[in-house]
Amino acid sequence: MSAQPVHHGDGGPPPLPRTQNAVAAALPPADRMEFYREMGEADETELLGVLRRWWLRARLYADPLPDDVRTDIEAGTAPGHAAGAALRQAAADRETSAGE
Repeated sequence: MSAQPVHHGDGGPPPLPRTQNAVAAALPPADRMEFYREMGEADETELLGVLRRWWLRARLYADPLPDDVRTDIEAGTAPGHAAGAALRQAAADRETSAGE
């Protein structure tokens, strides 16, 4: 048995590499300058988070959501849990179950 190839022909946006140049190229000019500013001010512990946040934003531009949904996501008021909070909770749950 072999793995099936993944096809990106579903009409969605093409894949976007998670590189600084690819993200910058996918952003509108006004956002691109803000992206470069944030990347330039980030220290080594913040760089990946800045790149990831802007990569997600670039994906939103490539495959736009309805305005109200996009506004909620950017404002942090969309339903669900932030990935960081979910990861912290999972780590805490693992620690609790390891101690039992």
